[in-house]
Amino acid sequence: MAATPMQGKWVQLKQNGTGPGARSSHAIALVGNKVYAFGGEFQPRVPVDNHLYVFDLETETWSIQEATGEAPPPRVGVAMAAVGPIIYFFGGRDATHQELNELYCFNTSTNQWKLLTSGETGPQNRSYHSITSDSQNVYVFGGCGVEGRLNDLWAYNVADQKWINFPSPGEACKGRGGPGLAVVQGKIWVVYGFAGEEADDVHCFDIAKGEWKEVETKGEKPSARSVFSTAVVGKQILISGGEIDPSDLGHMGAGCFTADAYGLDTETLEWRKWDDGVGSEEHPGPRGWCAFAAGSRDGKEGLLVYGGNSPSNDRLDDIFLFTPTKY
Repeated sequence: MAATPMQGKWVQLKQNGTGPGARSSHAIALVGNKVYAFGGEFQPRVPVDNHLYVFDLETETWSIQEATGEAPPPRVGVAMAAVGPIIYFFGGRDATHQELNELYCFNTSTNQWKLLTSGETGPQNRSYHSITSDSQNVYVFGGCGVEGRLNDLWAYNVADQKWINFPSPGEACKGRGGPGLAVVQGKIWVVYGFAGEEADDVHCFDIAKGEWKEVETKGEKPSARSVFSTAVVGKQILISGGEIDPSDLGHMGAGCFTADAYGLDTETLEWRKWDDGVGSEEHPGPRGWCAFAAGSRDGKEGLLVYGGNSPSNDRLDDIFLFTPTKY
């Protein structure tokens, strides 16, 4: 007998002002009540711009952030995460289709860009990797490297301003792009991703012990997928949407996307499906390659999703916020 679905609600946010417009393969980060958006493409593999856009969740208004310092060049497949008032941007792919490995930061208090590391320092060049953060570190996993898909895990310590290379997970966790990445109570979780085919495995790295293990999950397991949206809700890892079957055209085409959402309890290791109003006007529908971040509304944790690619291969420019009502 299937477990009772967890209940949540999607709300589509209004957008005023000058925003990024439709795009995919971009990234967002949340600092306070402001969403920062960077990078992405409208035409496949062609970076749109390198403006940093800001969306105020209270006024639902976009603006272009004025800044000092040197901003990163335009790129797709970039990843970014915030620690306090500072947003960290790593990697991506430029207009010549070259993978990058620069780490930039943007201080939202001073509105200043800064290049922190590049070249042989830190993780090798990559795009379509995953990133997450806690109060001390920015974690980077996997992605598409110069010579293939990667499965390495790194941390950038924001106080020491140094990279840490964690032990390899080995062949059990194949190199992959577009996986879910989450940090929950001192453990890093790698969920699904594209490893030559859509994967449905889960791996966990215990930071204190320095040990990897493949996690056997149970419950109503989601179908294999990649490039989905991810957030931590309590002790659960929430995944939404994603690509369940890649396009024969590769990145130039749209694969088969799903609209469903699931939560993985990191204590019981059980998957449960969210009853999130799929098919309603407020639901984002099937999509992948979105920008996403953990969000909140009325004091409740949730998931913020912006843009992405649609089943028709059209880029999207809408914003949705998901918050749980019962789980």
